[in-house]
Amino acid sequence: MKKISNFIFTKLLGWKVENLLPDIPKCIIAVAPHTSNCDFIISKLAYSALGRKAQFLMKKEWFIFPIGYIFKAMGGIPVTRSKHTSMTDTLAAEFSKHDRLQIAVTPEGTRKRVTEWKRGFYYIALKAGVPIVLVGLDYKKKAAIFLDTFFPTGDADADMAKIKSYFVGITGKHPKLFSV
Repeated sequence: MKKISNFIFTKLLGWKVENLLPDIPKCIIAVAPHTSNCDFIISKLAYSALGRKAQFLMKKEWFIFPIGYIFKAMGGIPVTRSKHTSMTDTLAAEFSKHDRLQIAVTPEGTRKRVTEWKRGFYYIALKAGVPIVLVGLDYKKKAAIFLDTFFPTGDADADMAKIKSYFVGITGKHPKLFSV
């Protein structure tokens, strides 16, 4: 799968990976901007081209027959956004059960323009004691850029401001829909 993904990602689509960070066995991967459904495809191809596999959170409405089976096989975790279940606690606890678990999320939580990012990814990482790998999808440069590895301190407001600062200058597919 690595060779096929690499061929599609680099040769057919003309994308590249920049500033590759070490493969951390347990982490949250925060990918932004999320302004198009294409972001999912680009992200999966980029990570697969590196020979890495991460699970990902996606709204449960996408997990319908038959495509739901495909998403689950790819590592999809359905999220019910309307219920007030503690997905954060559940996912944080999962990290203690695995030697390797990487979960990719889009901090904005939607493809629409938002000024406040969702914080669930942050709290999952904090509760699980795992870092957050920050990855920018820059459509202008056609690059998946590993920005940094961030360790949550518990000061959510300050940490979220710092996390957002890494994404300044990253151009989404639809730039007007991205806000840091």
